[in-house]
Amino acid sequence: MSTGQGINATINMLMTFIIGQVFLSLLCATKFGLFFIFAFFVLSMTLFVAFFLPETKGIPIEDMPKVWSQHWLWRRFVPSEDSTRRVEMGESVMSQTLKRRDSTVTREVGDQLIVTPLGAGNEVGRSCVYMSYKAKTVLFDCGIHPAYSGMAALPYFDEIDPSTIDVLLVTHFHLDHAASLPYFLEKTTFKGRVFMTHATKAIYKLLLSDYVKVSKVSVEDMLFDEQDIIRSMDRIEVIDFHQTLEVNGIRFWCYTAGHVLGAAMFMVDIAGVRVLYTGDYSREEDRHLRAAETPQFSPDICIIESTYGVQLHQPRFVREKRFTDVVHSTVSQGGRVLIPVFALGRAQELLLILDEYWSSHPELHNIPIYYASPLAKRCMAVYQTYINSMNDRIRNQFATTNPFDFKHISPLKSIDNFDDVGPSVVMASPGGLQSGLSRQLFDKWCSDKKNACVLPGYVVEGTLAKIIISEPKEVTLMNGLTAPLNMQVHYISFSAHADYAQTSTFLKELMPPNIILVHGEANEMGRLKQKLTTQFTDGNTKIMTPKNCQSVEMYFNSEKMAKTIGRLAEKTPEVGETVSGLLVKKGFTYQIMAPDDLPVFSQLSTASVTQRISVPYSGAFVVIKHRLKQIYESVESPPVSESEGPALLVHERVTIKQESEKHVSILWTSDPISDMISDSVVALILNISREMPKVTYETAKTDEENEKTTEKVVQSLLVSLFGDVKTNGPGKLVINVDGNAANLDTQTGEVESENESLKERVKTALRRIQSAMKPIPLSASS
Repeated sequence: MSTGQGINATINMLMTFIIGQVFLSLLCATKFGLFFIFAFFVLSMTLFVAFFLPETKGIPIEDMPKVWSQHWLWRRFVPSEDSTRRVEMGESVMSQTLKRRDSTVTREVGDQLIVTPLGAGNEVGRSCVYMSYKAKTVLFDCGIHPAYSGMAALPYFDEIDPSTIDVLLVTHFHLDHAASLPYFLEKTTFKGRVFMTHATKAIYKLLLSDYVKVSKVSVEDMLFDEQDIIRSMDRIEVIDFHQTLEVNGIRFWCYTAGHVLGAAMFMVDIAGVRVLYTGDYSREEDRHLRAAETPQFSPDICIIESTYGVQLHQPRFVREKRFTDVVHSTVSQGGRVLIPVFALGRAQELLLILDEYWSSHPELHNIPIYYASPLAKRCMAVYQTYINSMNDRIRNQFATTNPFDFKHISPLKSIDNFDDVGPSVVMASPGGLQSGLSRQLFDKWCSDKKNACVLPGYVVEGTLAKIIISEPKEVTLMNGLTAPLNMQVHYISFSAHADYAQTSTFLKELMPPNIILVHGEANEMGRLKQKLTTQFTDGNTKIMTPKNCQSVEMYFNSEKMAKTIGRLAEKTPEVGETVSGLLVKKGFTYQIMAPDDLPVFSQLSTASVTQRISVPYSGAFVVIKHRLKQIYESVESPPVSESEGPALLVHERVTIKQESEKHVSILWTSDPISDMISDSVVALILNISREMPKVTYETAKTDEENEKTTEKVVQSLLVSLFGDVKTNGPGKLVINVDGNAANLDTQTGEVESENESLKERVKTALRRIQSAMKPIPLSASS
C-alpha cells in the first residue's frame, strides 16, 4: 500500500467512526449501545495506529492539513482555496508528468498552457524547459548535467515527442544550456527550427568540440561526436537582439541577458499570451558585459532562474580585491594558484582583472599567468569579433587598443607544455574539476599547502569543485587513489547569475502574474519562493517550483480581437457603425482591411475571375429583354463600342449578348451578387426556350412504303379479331378459325373459303378496316 492509499483508507475509517458515533448515540442510549460505541472506538483507533501513523511518518505537522484536504469528504463540504482564488490571467494546476495528467478543471484544450522542466527543475544543470499552448510547442535550452556522463546527463527527452516541437530557443553557449543540442538534433525525431544569437552559435561549436575531446567517457557513452556537431551547425539559425521572428504562429524576440557574451532572454508570444524565459542572466554590468535588459512588455508567465536563491552578492570591487589579494599572497609565498573556469564566460572577466592587476604591480611581472585552454586563441578571436556586443567601457577601450590582447597572460594548450617551476597562476577549464586540464593540475597541486584553488563561479552539486568547498581532508584523484587536500580553497563568486536583490527588483519591474522558478537547488529555490511570496502580498501573483517532469498547467482566456488597419483605420467609426472589410488571420492575430490594402499589409493579393457561359436560344432577343425588365430594375443596352450585336447589361454586372441565331452568351465578373444575377438570367433564358411552340417537319413517304405500312396495319387488326393470321405471299393472308381456313387478298379484297359464315365475317372485317384507314377525302365532302 502506498502512502496516499494508506492515508485515504485510514481517513475513511475515521470518518466512518465519527458518523457511526452520531448515529448510535441517537438510536441507542442503553448499556448495550454504549458498549457498542466503545468497541467501535477501540477498533477505529487500532486501525488509525496501524495504517495512519506508519504511513505519515516523516510528514511535517504543518503539512497534515494538506493530507486532510485531499479527502473526499473534506473536499465535498469545504471549498478549496484553488476554487475561490483566481490568478489574474488564468489558473494553474500541478501535474506529475506530461504523459499522465489528472486535471479536474474542465476547459477548452486550446486554452491550456503547459510548462514542464525536462531539466533544471529543483536542480542546477541540463536546462531544458518544455512549453505548449494552442497546439504550438516551444523548447527552451538543451543542456547537460555537468555532474553526470552519458545518457544520465541528458534532460528527460523521453517525456516528450520531439517531432511535435516547433521551435527550440537556446539562451547561451554554456554546456548546461546547449551541450545536448547535437544529440537532440541528430539522434531524435526533432524536425523543428533552432535559434540562438550570432555570438552563441560561434562559441557553441568551439565549446562543444572541446567538450568531446576532453570527455573521459567510453565511445559507447559518448552522446555525439564531432560530425554531429558540424551537422547541427547547419540547422541552427541566428537571431539578433530585439529582432522579432515568427514560426508557425509563434512570435518571439530576445533581450540582452548579461551573464556571458551572446546570452539572451527570450520572450515568446502565442495567441497574445507572453512567456519570458530568462535563462541565466545578470543585472550587474561587469568589466566587459552589459547588464540584462528589462523587457518593455510584462509577460503573463516568467520562467526565471533561481541559482542563488536568497543569497546576496558582495559588491564587485570587494570581490575583485579579495580575489587579487588571495592570488598575490599565494604567489608571493612561492605557491601556485589554480583557477578552474569554463573556457568562455567568467574566464575573460578574470583575465581582464588579472592583466590589469599585474600591470599595476611590477613586482609580479616575473610570475607567469597561463590561460590553460585549447580554445584560448580561438576564443579570443570570437570575443574580438563581437566587441560591439559588449559594454561601453570595452568598446571605448577597443577604439585605441585591443583589451583582449593581454600583456601578462600566455596560452597553455596542454599540461605537457607546462614548465611547472616556481609560483604561477593557471586558469584552466572545466570549472567543475570533472576532467581536463583543471583536474590534472588539481591532482598535481592539491597536497601542497602553499598552493591555492580559487573557485570563481557557481559550483554544481555532484562535482569535485562542490566537494572541496567543504575542505575535506582527502580527495579522490583521477587515477582512483586518494590524496590529502592541503591546498587552500577559496570560493569567491564572480558568477554572472542574479542574486536575490536582482531577482526581486527584476520581478517587481515586470510584475508577472505567474512566476515559475527553475535552475536552482531545491533548498535555495524553496527559500526564494517563500521570500518572493512575502514580497508579492497582493495575492494576484502565483509562484511555482516544479520538479523535473512535473507539469504546470495554466488556463488563459481565448478572446479574439481584430484590429483595423490601412484605409479602414483612417477614420474612427461611430458607435453602432458597421465596419466592412476583409478579415485576415495570420498566426493568432486578426486584422480587418480594405480589399485594396490586402497586398500592402499582407503577402496575399486580390484577383478577379471573369466567367462566360453560352446558352442555346433561337427565339427573338427582344423577348429576353422584355422578360428581364419584368424582374430587374436596371436592364440597359451597353455602349455600342463594347458590343458588336444585340446586348443587354443587367444592374451593370451581367452582360447578355446574342452570339448567333441559336445561342446567347452571358458574361460577368464573379462575386456573390453577380453570381446570383447570372444564375437567374440563365434560368430565365432556358425557361423562355421551353415555352416557345415547337414545329415538326416530316418527309413524304413513297406509295410502296405506304402500301407496306397498310398491309402491316391490316394484318395486325385481323390478328386482333381472328387470332391465327399468316402471310401467304405479297398481299395474301390465310386466316384459320376453328379448323376452317379463309384466303384473303388484301389488295383486291377477295375472300375464298369453304365456310360461308367465315367468308362473310372476313369480308366485313376487311371492309371496316379499309374504311377506318382511308377516311373520306376532302373533295368528297364538297
